[in-house]
Amino acid sequence: MSLSTSQPSRARLKIKELPATERPRERMRLLGAQALSTTELLATLIGSGNQGASAMTCAHMIFEQSGGSLGRLASMPLGTLTRVRGVGQARAAAVHAALELGRRMTGEAREAGQPLRGPRDVAAAYAPRLQDAPVEEFHVAILDAQHRLERDVLVTRGLLNSSLVHPREVFREAIAERAAAVILVHNHPSGDPTPSAEDRAVTEQLVAAGRLLDIPVHDHVIVGRGRYVSFAEAGLL
Repeated sequence: MSLSTSQPSRARLKIKELPATERPRERMRLLGAQALSTTELLATLIGSGNQGASAMTCAHMIFEQSGGSLGRLASMPLGTLTRVRGVGQARAAAVHAALELGRRMTGEAREAGQPLRGPRDVAAAYAPRLQDAPVEEFHVAILDAQHRLERDVLVTRGLLNSSLVHPREVFREAIAERAAAVILVHNHPSGDPTPSAEDRAVTEQLVAAGRLLDIPVHDHVIVGRGRYVSFAEAGLL
């Protein structure tokens, strides 16, 4: 059933036109942030509308632009967000900052110094930022003797191939940090973590280099959307 033209949708109303108890900030004060919908939280970040678009309208358009995914929204360039009517550089930056804070909070959920004991731990540490990334990112997790993550190194961002992921770039920081071992991590933007022929070739090259340097490659974990593939578990190392 379509909405009557005499009763505009809630998204099109200016926040000040909503009943006080339905305004996002008032609902947050009374019920807490968890009671707000995603678009209401975005509208709260935006604050007020302009250029003929209310804050709620802007929030709906932003969320639609990302296909309803906060992960995709976090990975969208600022320039893409500013194409939404009523969203300028400052508001786009505020949205990105809020999502980055959420990502960092998720990262802090892992107890400090907790070892990465297996691929499930690796996926839990990396999936929040990689599973919705728009391009491939290749990371190296540098481990100490207790398998604790000492440092995360972003080696390359873009198409994964053996010419870009060179052993020199992968192991430079591992040598500097006196790493006991490393774990390779990258994502597949398609969402399917099945290893490609290039993934296998890169892994074989890096495992061989690690043997020469006495820095073992314990695993290569490919992150997809909601799932992962571990080379160690699959017997591919």
